[in-house]
Amino acid sequence: MAGSSLQSTFALPPGCSVSDDAHDVLAEREYSEAEHPYRTSFQRDRARVIHARSFRRLAGKTQVFTHRYSDHFRSRLTHTMEVAQIARAIANALKLNEDLTEALALVHDIGHPPFGHAGERALDEAMRQFGLGFDHNLHALRIVEYFEIRYAAFRGLNLTLGVREGIVKHSRNYSPVEHPELSAYFLDRQPPLEAQLIDLADEIAYLTADMDDGIEAEMLHPGVLRRHVRIFDDSLRAAEREYPAAPEKLLANEALKKMLNTLVGDLIRETARRVSAAGAFTLEDVRRAPRRLVAFSPEIEELRREAKQHLYTTLYSSEELQRDLQEAALVVRNLFACWVNDPSLLPPAYQSQLSSQGVARVVADYIAGMTDQYILLQHAEWMKQQGK
Repeated sequence: MAGSSLQSTFALPPGCSVSDDAHDVLAEREYSEAEHPYRTSFQRDRARVIHARSFRRLAGKTQVFTHRYSDHFRSRLTHTMEVAQIARAIANALKLNEDLTEALALVHDIGHPPFGHAGERALDEAMRQFGLGFDHNLHALRIVEYFEIRYAAFRGLNLTLGVREGIVKHSRNYSPVEHPELSAYFLDRQPPLEAQLIDLADEIAYLTADMDDGIEAEMLHPGVLRRHVRIFDDSLRAAEREYPAAPEKLLANEALKKMLNTLVGDLIRETARRVSAAGAFTLEDVRRAPRRLVAFSPEIEELRREAKQHLYTTLYSSEELQRDLQEAALVVRNLFACWVNDPSLLPPAYQSQLSSQGVARVVADYIAGMTDQYILLQHAEWMKQQGK
């Protein structure tokens, strides 16, 4: 009964959700396909993402902690699964399209190179020497449209327009002037709510998970966290009242669960409030809103920023992680320079793209597709050749 009450309380007008109608514009694919007898278009997209090689490679890509710490910490893949769980719960409460939401959550990080954000920054800096850049959202689009080769009828995954738009716009807006190549993705309008919620589900997932992994790595301590992060302190106090005899580690686990639920619950309530305040009853109303409608309340947004800032000043900036990040950046820079200077060292499949894509883009594509372990093996081989 509690679930029914929640759904009736926060359910948005049905027209705000992306339709499952196979003839809707957002269900269109670049290459026409017959309707499936028992699966919706977005269910098929979800399956295509899960079966993609780029999705499997996420298991070998860093989230925050490299595998030299422990195999117990989150990888980019397990993080993605947590985002999908949170995003689907939010979509269910708001009565949005759950299958589209889950497909977007599962695909949202497939464009990341090895070593997480450190690898992305290093690759972007290397590309800027050629007047280019690296953006993991846009690279994800290249992956699903070009690099995945699984089907006889077409190249890429042939995902729906709705999923491709969400890949591009879930975390930021792109200027139509600066990115005319993205004109098919309604750059002058807001993305659907299903796409909007992915970025904040991502924030919730990594904020709580990074605290969890940081405590496990003994680089964060609950007693210190509670003095600097009010939302964690409130959650820990509630856990202590409920389980006064529990060990500290289990109390921290309970606190993180409560913190996650606080963030998710607030996001659901505030989004429902903003949709109502905007008078949005249709997807077109959502698209024409002056700002994104999926958001935290001002109070919880302040607490979220405080928690994130504390992680930046303590965990992410720690000497141990910074050393890893610097090593990762060096590996990316060295191999990028190596292959740009001698493209003949690239695999034949990448050499064949040099004339159409240019050497810098091809090298970036090659590096971005690597797992942490594979790029480290490549770098060790390069070091051996250099006599280092």
